[in-house]
Amino acid sequence: MVSKRQLSYICFFILLFVNIKTIAQENSFTGDTIIKKVILYKPVNNSKNYEFTAYNKLIITANPDLIEGRIDSVFVSKRKKKVLSKIDSSDYFFKKIIAKQHLYQTEKISKFQVVNNHRKERILATKMAGFKEPIFEYFALQLQPFSVYDNKYSLVEKEYTSPISDKGTRKYNYTFLETTVLDGRKAYKVLFQPKQKSKTDQLEGVLFIDAKKYSIAKIELKVSGLVQIKFNHYFQYDKELGNWFPTKSNLSIKKGNSKAPIKILGETITFEGNDSKLNPKGKKYASDFVEIKSNTTYFEPRFNETPKIKNPDIAITISENAISKKEPLWYNYFNDSTDVRSSTTYFSLDSLIQKRKYENKIKIGRKVLKGYYPVGFFDVDLRYIFSYNNYEGFRLGLGGVTNEKLSKNYKLEGYYVYGTKDGFFKGYVANSFRVDNRSETWLGFSYKDDVNEIASTSFEVDKRTFKIYDPRPFNISTFYNHVTWRGFVETKIIPKTESIWQISQSDIIPRFDYLYKLNDNLYNDFKTTLLTVSLQWNPFSKYMQTPNKTIEIDKNYPKFTFQFSKTISKLGQNDFDFGKVDFRFDYQKKFNSNHKLMFLMEGGYAFGDIPITHVYNHSPNNLTKDKIIQRITFAGRDSFETMYYNEFFSNKYAFFQLEHQFPKFEISKKIKPVFSLVTKYGIGSLQNLDRHLNLNFKTLEKGYMESGFELNQIYQGLGFVAFYRYGQNQLPDFEDNIAVKLSIKIDLGF
Repeated sequence: MVSKRQLSYICFFILLFVNIKTIAQENSFTGDTIIKKVILYKPVNNSKNYEFTAYNKLIITANPDLIEGRIDSVFVSKRKKKVLSKIDSSDYFFKKIIAKQHLYQTEKISKFQVVNNHRKERILATKMAGFKEPIFEYFALQLQPFSVYDNKYSLVEKEYTSPISDKGTRKYNYTFLETTVLDGRKAYKVLFQPKQKSKTDQLEGVLFIDAKKYSIAKIELKVSGLVQIKFNHYFQYDKELGNWFPTKSNLSIKKGNSKAPIKILGETITFEGNDSKLNPKGKKYASDFVEIKSNTTYFEPRFNETPKIKNPDIAITISENAISKKEPLWYNYFNDSTDVRSSTTYFSLDSLIQKRKYENKIKIGRKVLKGYYPVGFFDVDLRYIFSYNNYEGFRLGLGGVTNEKLSKNYKLEGYYVYGTKDGFFKGYVANSFRVDNRSETWLGFSYKDDVNEIASTSFEVDKRTFKIYDPRPFNISTFYNHVTWRGFVETKIIPKTESIWQISQSDIIPRFDYLYKLNDNLYNDFKTTLLTVSLQWNPFSKYMQTPNKTIEIDKNYPKFTFQFSKTISKLGQNDFDFGKVDFRFDYQKKFNSNHKLMFLMEGGYAFGDIPITHVYNHSPNNLTKDKIIQRITFAGRDSFETMYYNEFFSNKYAFFQLEHQFPKFEISKKIKPVFSLVTKYGIGSLQNLDRHLNLNFKTLEKGYMESGFELNQIYQGLGFVAFYRYGQNQLPDFEDNIAVKLSIKIDLGF
C-alpha cells in the first residue's frame, strides 16, 4: 500500500516534470520558428470567401488639456528697444475651439465582399462634415491594412513589407516575448523589428499568435519617423468559423520628427517642422497637438458562402442613396455617447463650409486643375485663351464646354481662335449625348478647321492635359491645315478601359513646300476618310463607381494604349489607301525611399500610300542653330532634345525612354529640385522615300541615342536639362550633339 505521504510526493514530482517539460518546450520556441509556422498555415487561416459590414469614423482632433491656451505678446527690436508688435492669441482660440468640437470628421458604413481574395467595397451610407456631396477621392485613401495576411501592409498611403511574409523573414528580427491568453485561448506574443536601421520610416510591432492554429489573434503596428503612426487590430475567436475574426481596429497619426513641414493624406494635412533655427524658442504649433484617428468596427461576418460580386472590376461603389441616408441608420450600427464633441463638429462645420462656400470652391478648383473655369452652365477652356507657335504666331481665342448645370446627358463644346502670324481663324464645334450612364458612353458629331504638326504621334483616347505653359510649340513651324468631319463614340463599357471609336473625313493642305508623288501624279493637297479605334487599358488600376462617373482611384502600372486607323475606300473620298497601327507601354515604379523609375515604350507602323503628314517624326525638339546658346529653348515631354526639327521621318518606328528620378533634395526652404537621369533610344525606317518631294530629311535605320539629366522644379517650377547625342547618328561637331534647355514643370498637386 502507498501511504498518503508517498502519494503526495509522487504527484509533486509528476507536476514538476510536466512543468519542466512545458517550460522547456516554450523555451525551445523562438520568434523565428513561430513566424515560420504562421507563414506555413497562412493559406489555411486566411479566409478566401466571406463578407462583413464595417463602420468607420475618422476624426482630426486634439486633446485640449495638452494646450496651454495662453495669449503671447510678440516684441520686435526697434531703435535698440523692444516694441510690442502684436498679440498672438492663436493658442488661446485653438484651445477654445477644440474643447467644443473636433477639427474635422467623416463617417461611413460599408459592405465588404471577398471572393478568392478579390475585394469589393460597397458604401451603404456616408457623412462628411460640411459637404452635401462627399469628396469621393477620400474613400480611396489607403490608411490601414485591409487584411493582416497580405504580403504588404499599407499605412497612411505607404506600403511596408508584412512581418508574416517570405520577404518579411529576411527583413525583420523576431523575438518571443511571452505566452498570454486572449479570448480564453493560449497565444504567443512576438516582437518584430527591422534588421537594418534606415533613415526612412520603418515598421515594427507586436504579433499575438494563436498557439494552436498559428493564426493572428491581435496585431500592434508602429511607425516612428517623419510621422508617428500606431495601428492596432483586434480579433475575436469565432467558434463557427474555428478561427479569429476582426472586431475593431484603431489608427492614430501624430506629428513625428522632421525639420521640414510634412504633408500627408494627399497633402491635405500639414505638420509643421521642428527646425530649431527657424523656431529657436521652441514655440508649439497647432499641428504639434493634432491627432488623426480612424476607428473601424466590424459587424455581421458571414462565412462558408461564396458571395456574388457585381462588377468585380470596380473596387468601390457608392450610390446616390448612400449619400442621402438619414440619421437613424447610423445609430443602428454605432453610437458613441462618450464623444460629446462629435455632433457639435457636424453642426459647426456644416455652417462654416456653407457660409464660406468651400464646397463650391473645391468644385471650381477641380475644374481649374483640368484647365477649365466655370461660368454658369459653361466651363471656359483656359487652354484656348493664349498660346504660341512659329507658324501661327500668337494664337488667341476662346473655347469651352457646357457643364452639368445645363444637362448631365448632353454637352456642346468648341473653340474659335485666331493666329496673328498666319492671319487665319480656326474653329471646332462638337455636340454629344450620353446614351449610358454606368459605362459613360457618349455619341457625338464634330467639325474642325484647324492646323496640326506634321508626322506627330497622337492617340485619340489621350485627354488633352492642361499646362500653365506649354513650351514645345514655340519651336514648331511645319503644319498642315485640315477640315475634318467626325462621328464618334466614347465609352468605358469594356472594364478598366477608355476607348474612342470614330469615322472622320478630312481635306488636308500642307502649309509648307511639299509634294507627294503617286502613280506619276503630284499631290499638294488630298482627302482621307479614316476609321479609327483608340483604346487605353489600365489592367492593374483600381476604380470607384460614383453616382456621376467612374474614377481611377489607384493608378497602377503598366498601362497599355492601342490605336488602329485605316482608310475606307468605299466610304467618302480617299486619294490614298493607307493605315496605321500604334502602341504604347507605360510603366512607373515608386519606391518607399521616394526614388522613382519610369519606362516608356512607343511603336508604330504606317502602311500603304501614306504622305509625310501622317508618318512619324520621332518628336524632335531642337532648333537648327550653330551655337548651343542659340538653341536654348524649352524642353518637351518624351521628346528627343538633341534631334533637329524635320531631321528624321519613319513609317515604322520604336521609341524607348528610361528615367530614374531621385527624391527631392532641399537646398533651402523654397529651393527643392528634382534630379533625374534619362536615356532615350529610337529606331525607324521609311519606305518609298522617293515619293516625298521638296523636303530634305534622313531615315533612322541606324538608331538614335541621347542621354542626359534633368534638374526640374528648382524654383517656381523652373529648371534645366542637358542631353548629349551619341551613336551612329552622332554629328561631326561635338557642340552640335549637346542640347541645353530650360524646363517648366508646375506641380499642381494632382
